[in-house]
Amino acid sequence: MSTMTAVPEVEAATKFVGTPKKVSTHVNQNEGLIFEKSSPGKKAYRLAELDVPAIDAKKLLGPALRTDLGAMPELSEIEIIRHFTRLSTWNYAIDLGMYPLGSCTMKYNGRVNEAVSRLEGIAEAHPYQPQALAQGCLQIMKTLEDALIEITGMDAITLQPAAGAHGEFTGILMVRAYHESRGNARRKIIVPDSAHGTNPATAAVVGYEVANLKSNAQGMVDLAELERMVDEDTAALMLTNPSTIGVFESDIHKIADILHAKGALLYMDGANMNALVGKTRPGDFGVDVMHLNLHKTFSTPHGGGGPGSGPVACKAILEPFLPKPIVVTEDDGSLALSFDRPQSVGRVRIFYGNFGMFVRALAYILANGPDGLRQTTEDAVLNANYLRAKLKNAFELPFQQPSLHEVVFSDKLQAKNGVKTGDMGKRLIDYGFHAYTVSFPLVVSGAMMIEPTESESREELDLLVDALKQIAREAAENPELVRTAPHSTRLQRLDETAAARKPVLRWRGQAETGLEVGTPAKEW
Repeated sequence: MSTMTAVPEVEAATKFVGTPKKVSTHVNQNEGLIFEKSSPGKKAYRLAELDVPAIDAKKLLGPALRTDLGAMPELSEIEIIRHFTRLSTWNYAIDLGMYPLGSCTMKYNGRVNEAVSRLEGIAEAHPYQPQALAQGCLQIMKTLEDALIEITGMDAITLQPAAGAHGEFTGILMVRAYHESRGNARRKIIVPDSAHGTNPATAAVVGYEVANLKSNAQGMVDLAELERMVDEDTAALMLTNPSTIGVFESDIHKIADILHAKGALLYMDGANMNALVGKTRPGDFGVDVMHLNLHKTFSTPHGGGGPGSGPVACKAILEPFLPKPIVVTEDDGSLALSFDRPQSVGRVRIFYGNFGMFVRALAYILANGPDGLRQTTEDAVLNANYLRAKLKNAFELPFQQPSLHEVVFSDKLQAKNGVKTGDMGKRLIDYGFHAYTVSFPLVVSGAMMIEPTESESREELDLLVDALKQIAREAAENPELVRTAPHSTRLQRLDETAAARKPVLRWRGQAETGLEVGTPAKEW
């Protein structure tokens, strides 16, 4: 049996928050060991005897046949079940509590979305099935496209890209193709210093030089500096709006005018559309091309390495360059995929994108309708401002502009006692919450970025407020408690540098390592 040790400080903190269910107050002292239960001869499942003639696998596969399976663990069925069930209890999940990660919009994914995506005719549709049998799937795609075009105020869209960064890549490819069609691909793309890190990376991958635009004192685009930087060699500005400090660029029309006057385009990173849906449309304030994150704004699964979706919407001038194929309506009213796109940037994703995500996003949009989508935006903004009002006296607020869907504090007050944003994020784990976004955006030193989304109730927000206020008090009265957090997890504070430089990414058996069963993990 594992040795269990109580952690008094965490018990007291949990009582303060008032929700013991949210945090385990014990540390399993043995979880730092490799739990290797393999024994020769153990089996979890035995295949039935063949009822058809056996195939000579060696003759069929030749040298491709592997006879040595390596040092694979041998376990019983119950040991495997308990192993994976135990691991599942170590993970945080939206079913347990909120994710206050800023800039990520980790909202609750409605279970109805999952139910719809599993309907037989949808889940089992094959991308190579005849077009006549794919009319339902094509109609789902067309309906989603129409909805997203209406929401963004754009003229055309592609659903192919597999994620936000992939959507950026696609959008900037289209920008390049547009300028090339006019005889000059141009040389540089301007990226504000408050942008998501994928923005400059995307511009560089597509072949552009990246010009960094400094923010003004309000954390927004400096119009004078932008006007100085934009010239006939500028392809586009990649702008996140609302910005990564959760502030709407109030001069967005002027920004668009400055770019368009020089023939440059305005690309919008649509990662923060959770603050705009149903309230305003990027196409109406001068955006030429943008991506959307269905796995953020439109409630499809997010994270875990699974499929995302990053549609790219554009104005009519960029429509010829959209990836092919696109969904079109034939003369007889049926739907088809059109590959006749001579100026297209080409296919950017196998088949037509992650279709299951289209289904989930459309289910979310149709379930809410226009009024419901607007309400989700208003609730997200209300929740963020509620947290801002409740916490503004506990943490420094670096920018005074009105917040939209997220709020950014800094660790300036706590840093006087040697407590940094990362320390407080880890301490928050002891209170049963996932940490907020630590040290981003980079324009705020010691940033604490919090986005509650519209999913959270006032009761849940109050629990988070209580926990953060208590952590602020601890930082002042007992900073060492915060600097050494977390205290309630199965593993204590890890060596993050070693984890990044020497990650352990696969299981290695005893034969491969030469280590005895039960060897401490650090020796692996």
